[in-house]
Amino acid sequence: MNNGNNRVLLTCAALGVAACLCLSVVGIGWAGVLLRQNGPLSSGGASAPGEPVSPPPAGDSPAAPRAETAEEFIQMTAEIETQVQELRGLQAQTSITRQVISAEALRRRVVEDFLGEYTAQEARDDVLMLSAFGLLKPDFNLRAFYEDLYSEQVAGFYDDKVKAMYIVQDGSFGGPERMTYAHEFTHALQDQTYGLRETLGITEENCRQQSEYCAAMQALVEGDASLTGETWLYTYANEQDFADIFDFYGGFQSPVYDSAPEYMKQAFLFPYQQGKDFVQYLYDQDGWAGVDAAYSNRPQSTEQILHPERYPNDAPIPVQLPDLSAALPPGWRQANSNTLGEWYTYLMLSQGWQGAARQPEPEAAAAAEGWGGDAYTVYVSPDESQFILVLDMRWDSAADVREFRRALLQYTSRRFDTATRNLDSGLWAWQAEGIYSTLHQEDTRTVWIIAPEQDVAEALWRLLAAAP
Repeated sequence: MNNGNNRVLLTCAALGVAACLCLSVVGIGWAGVLLRQNGPLSSGGASAPGEPVSPPPAGDSPAAPRAETAEEFIQMTAEIETQVQELRGLQAQTSITRQVISAEALRRRVVEDFLGEYTAQEARDDVLMLSAFGLLKPDFNLRAFYEDLYSEQVAGFYDDKVKAMYIVQDGSFGGPERMTYAHEFTHALQDQTYGLRETLGITEENCRQQSEYCAAMQALVEGDASLTGETWLYTYANEQDFADIFDFYGGFQSPVYDSAPEYMKQAFLFPYQQGKDFVQYLYDQDGWAGVDAAYSNRPQSTEQILHPERYPNDAPIPVQLPDLSAALPPGWRQANSNTLGEWYTYLMLSQGWQGAARQPEPEAAAAAEGWGGDAYTVYVSPDESQFILVLDMRWDSAADVREFRRALLQYTSRRFDTATRNLDSGLWAWQAEGIYSTLHQEDTRTVWIIAPEQDVAEALWRLLAAAP
């Protein structure tokens, strides 16, 4: 699924692949999550990535140096860069430009970079698409939300367009900033080694066409940096670093993020949480060499990220929709088309804005797990008050189809407050005010159609059924 400029802002993934916004809720906030989940971490000696360890005895480690001047800052960041290169096994090919700017200047830079070319119409189309899937209210102001979010707790990021690190230096460079620098410097190493934009294709243009690929690659990139940052914390952080991080996390507030729609909160964390699990799996198999290999044999779908044991063999099934324009009412236009993927199938079923329609998370995850491939398109009426949704999906087995069908029928009956009728073998339909919807099943294929009228839905199905 693609919303916004590309896949990366809604997971730091649905808008903006140009850079990672570490610490905009998900960087320093993520450092706190790591600490809370794994417990205090050792300040001395290397531990295996992902391995919980015990804190040092009080007074056992010297206080961490604090960068209070420009010279101290340069010295400290250079030291972290050396440590990260040694830990990660990647070497910088050129020096990294560091731009130390104020928090306000960084916020302006972020908004300009990520939202400067994101038009009001693009934002509106994203809302129309997300509302068709039940994830957002139709009147949600997405662009304004992003502007508010990027004004909240932004501490720094690596910009792979200009190949520079942007860091806030309004105060001391303590534990949270040091861990964040280790994370972000990993992105610089990834870029110099693999070419985030040039070779891996993590660009706005490409991600508009290949949202599943970009979601998977963003998970690899962020999961790699998260595991590297965590390894740095295990190995080099000391007593003062942990005190700083705990102090920050204890007083951390993120009212804009907290107000985000439910699906968006989970989507923001996907490349960091599920991405780190994916990279941890690769590391457990073959160390950093296993992680490095993934940049050549790249993951192609969120399914592979969610189930790393299926990577790389379980490739997504290509699905292409035919030209549906002949079935559209006059004046209707396409708002969006792309791939939903396993992750957003789960979010659609379990995290929609209508709480009564949400399926329990375990059932939604099980229903989405058999995903094999899909393509969707969303059209809107001239006044944008009505929509058409077509979702053509492939599944791994007949059992997977039945599980998804059961979850979707429960979801739609609650979302539209209407009963579902089994009209024929492989055909289910339901009708609400201004909506006629059908679910067609053929072997391991399902096609979900929502249209304003029955004849439109039937005309769409005829075109889909006749397509090769």
